[in-house]
Amino acid sequence: MRDVSRVMAAGLVSLVLAGCIDGPTATAPRSTEPALAVGAGAKSFIVLGAGNQLPADLATSVTALGGQVDKTIPQIGMAVVSSNDPAFAAAVGQLKGVSDVAEDVMLQWQDPNQQVEQLDLGTVEGALSTTGFGDTETFRLLQWAPNAVNAPAAWNAGYLGAGARVAILDGGIHSTHIDIAPNLDVARSASFVVGFNFNQDVGTFWHGTHVAGIVAARGNGIGTVGIAPAATIIGVKVLHNGSGSFASVIQGILYAATPIAEGGAGANIINMSLGAVFPRQGVGAAQLANALSRASMYARQRGTLVVAAAGNSALDLDHTANLIFVPAQSTGVVAVSSTAPLGFALGATNFDRPASYTNFGQSAIAFAGPGGDFALPGNAVCSIPRKPTGFVTTFCWVFDLVIAPCRGGLLSISSYCFAAGTSMASPAVAGVAALIVGKYGPLPPAQLEARLRASADDLGKPGNDDFYGAGRVNAGRAVQ
Repeated sequence: MRDVSRVMAAGLVSLVLAGCIDGPTATAPRSTEPALAVGAGAKSFIVLGAGNQLPADLATSVTALGGQVDKTIPQIGMAVVSSNDPAFAAAVGQLKGVSDVAEDVMLQWQDPNQQVEQLDLGTVEGALSTTGFGDTETFRLLQWAPNAVNAPAAWNAGYLGAGARVAILDGGIHSTHIDIAPNLDVARSASFVVGFNFNQDVGTFWHGTHVAGIVAARGNGIGTVGIAPAATIIGVKVLHNGSGSFASVIQGILYAATPIAEGGAGANIINMSLGAVFPRQGVGAAQLANALSRASMYARQRGTLVVAAAGNSALDLDHTANLIFVPAQSTGVVAVSSTAPLGFALGATNFDRPASYTNFGQSAIAFAGPGGDFALPGNAVCSIPRKPTGFVTTFCWVFDLVIAPCRGGLLSISSYCFAAGTSMASPAVAGVAALIVGKYGPLPPAQLEARLRASADDLGKPGNDDFYGAGRVNAGRAVQ
């Protein structure tokens, strides 16, 4: 998912924090959407069997046609095969029991050009008086997003998401970060990107780390607090430097949704802060979308709620007939739009303003969540206190973004970044879902979604709304 800020060409803003700071380098969104691309060498193809069943003799038939079967995924009747023969795909498509064949293209699901400055915790000394859970986090006063979803009401009632398992399908997770490590299930975390572990990636931001922190930063009195600070995080790496194949994403979904007893991650909730838009009628597009929907429906059938970012292109998804945005528009997926204040550091308290970049549309959006924005005009400088002492000082508009853990430097375990996007809104909704699971135990996805819907704040026009869907989620009401 391309995350957005302003001024230069990247997609993210962060800053270095160690007591007082100077203003950060500002950055801005790219103007183009991710594009389909084909790698060199043997081409990889996704093969779908009719009726979610692969032909029993598929491997023999594929070999006879000059290809090989690289992976079978019988749960959804899918195989990944490869060949150098330009006529191979057409020939496989004619096999009895095969319904669809499409090239498994590499896709840029997130912006790879994120330029960040490391933000380090620095030394925090002294003790704080506290009136509620999370109040002692040094950057808590910068965190408007938990307030936007009324998370403190859930925390102070004793609901922190303990027992809920949330799989973060994304890039690498910084497994030693002080806000991530306590809640990370390392044993069940996995990578579906060949050659890389779940805790490896490129650069100093690490999108998956930021997303994981929004869901479940521990709330240990150190840095930031997540929406569900006692939930378990499972890192499922499906992207590297923001890029990945459909097969990797699909395998990640299936792994996350499969119970532990069957070798999976046993997730109650999957968060996918990733996405791409492409023509429905493009070559192979319908087949790839179908394969992804098979995976999302498998997750739902196995009892896992799939939450995904709705996208950052300001698209009206009700009126883009030849465009599809996946996985947000995949079958059974809960798509999340983004809200943000305009001038939080200047006293703004309206956290429900639709973000300037968010995709929208009643046919697509299920809920809204706090994702941040960069739309405050000018480059005035503001300061917000950190706890127990000191200030964070930077451009006023930066505080309208969402702060959460990030990778930082090579040896850093305490870095934090500001970022904006539906990528940040989606994990907030996933976190509220985790709070519900923490209270009620595992729920079928339909029931979990119904509780989110019944407790959401109905914003915009009554009922389902273009920007808010069923409403902006409300953690406090969700656990009443």
